[in-house]
Amino acid sequence: MIQTKGIVIAGLAGGSGKSVVSVGLTAALARAGKRVVPFKKGPDYIDAGWLKLAAGSRCYNLDPYLMDEEVIRHSFLTHSAGADRVIVEGNRGLYDGVNAEGGYSTAELALALKMPVLLVVNCTKTTRTVAAMVLGCQKLDERVDIRGVVLNQIGTERHRSIVTQAVETYTGLPVLGSVPRMSRDIFPMRHLGVTPHQEYEDSGAAMDFLAATMKEHLDLERIEAIMAPVGRSLSAGQDRPQPASSRLRIGVLMDAAFQFYYSENLEALERLGAQLVMVNALTADALPALDGLYIGGGFPETSARELAANKGFRESVKQAAEAGMPIYAECGGLIYLGESIVLDNQEYPLAGVFPIRFGMSKRPQAHGYSVFEVDGANPFYAQGTEVKGHEFRYSIILDWQGRAEELALKMTRGQGFMSGRDGLTMKNVLALYTHIHADGTPEWAEGFIARCRQQKQEGSRGQS
Repeated sequence: MIQTKGIVIAGLAGGSGKSVVSVGLTAALARAGKRVVPFKKGPDYIDAGWLKLAAGSRCYNLDPYLMDEEVIRHSFLTHSAGADRVIVEGNRGLYDGVNAEGGYSTAELALALKMPVLLVVNCTKTTRTVAAMVLGCQKLDERVDIRGVVLNQIGTERHRSIVTQAVETYTGLPVLGSVPRMSRDIFPMRHLGVTPHQEYEDSGAAMDFLAATMKEHLDLERIEAIMAPVGRSLSAGQDRPQPASSRLRIGVLMDAAFQFYYSENLEALERLGAQLVMVNALTADALPALDGLYIGGGFPETSARELAANKGFRESVKQAAEAGMPIYAECGGLIYLGESIVLDNQEYPLAGVFPIRFGMSKRPQAHGYSVFEVDGANPFYAQGTEVKGHEFRYSIILDWQGRAEELALKMTRGQGFMSGRDGLTMKNVLALYTHIHADGTPEWAEGFIARCRQQKQEGSRGQS
C-alpha cells in the first residue's frame, strides 16, 4: 500500500523563495517517478498553475478564510489519496495572517493538516542573523513542527557554510539545501504576482531548470525523510458523476487570457453532471454547442488585441447570452463581457454583453478577501445567501450608464463593481469581480448547474 507523505513549504515573508523551492521540489520528485499532489495555501491561481505544471496533475487550494477546517481537511485528505508525496506551498510569512494573532496563516494551516514545515529563508546580505530568525519561528508557536531549513539566495561557499553552521548550532534544525543566487529571474514578477506559466515564453525549459537546480542543491532524500504520513482519505460525501447521457456540456474559456480557475471549481461542476469543454477565446471561430459557459479570471488586458481581432467568437458569446445561455463570469470574465477595454489610448472591442468601457490603473483597485450578500435577482444564487470570496484587480470602469442598485450583490467586505455592490445580470448571465472557491461556496456549482439543466429542459420542450 502506498504511504503518502507530505510537508508544508513556508517562508519568512513573501519573496523568500518558497515558490521556487515548492515548484522545483515538486518537479524534481515528479521527474524521479513519484506521484506528487500539490496544494497552494490561500487565494492564488498563478503559483497553483506552476505547481500543476510541475506535478503534471491538478493543484488544489486550501484557504482557511474561505473554507472551514473540516472542509480543508476533507479536501486535503481526499485529493492526497493515492499520492506518493504531497507538497503544500504556504503564502507570505509562516505566521502572517489577517490579524496580530496570525489568523488564517500558513502556520494555522500546517497545524490543521498536522503537517511538518520546511522553512525557506532568503539569506541576502545576512549570515548568523538567519539563525535568530529561524529560532524566533521555532519559539513563537512551539506547536508548529518545523523540521528543516532551506537557504535561498546563497552567494558563495563561505556564505553557505557560515549560515548553515549558525542555523544548525543555535536551532538544532538541519539545513537540507542551499539554493544559490541565480543569474536569471526564473519567476519574473508582474502586477498580480509572478508571470503565469501560460504566458511564459518557455515554461517547459523553466521547469527543467528548476528540477535540475533542486536536485543539485537540495538533499531530496533527507527532505522526503522528514515528511509526515498523510492520513487515509475520508469517505467522500461527494456527488457521483451523472451518466454521460444526462451530462451538460459546460464551456470553460481556457487560454492565455483566461486561466484563473480553481481545480475544485471545475471538479464541482463535473461531480454535478458537467462535461467540461475547454474553449480558446483567442483562436476558436465561435462557441461550440453548449448548455452553459464559465468564464474565469485572467489577464484579458494582455491579450486584448487578439480577443478584439476574434470578432466571430465575440459575437457568438453575445448571441449566446441574448439567447438565454447560462453564463457565469468573474473578474477577467466580467471584463470580457463588457463593451471594450481602453489601453494606452487604444480601444479594443469585447463581447458587448454589458455596455461597459473598462480601463486599467497602475494601482490595485481591489486586493484581498471579500464577502457579499445576495439581495437581488440573479440566475444562480438564492437571495439571502452570504458568500466569502476574494478580489484581485487593476481594472477600472471608465463608462457605465447603469445604477448601483441594479447590481445583485451587496458587498459587506471588499470593493465589488461599484458603490459597494457587485454582480451584473442579463437574462441568465451573472458577471462579478469577486472570485469564489467551490469548496467554500457549494451553492455556486449547485445553482449554476441547476440553471443550466433547467434552461436545457426548457429548450427541449420548446423544440418538441
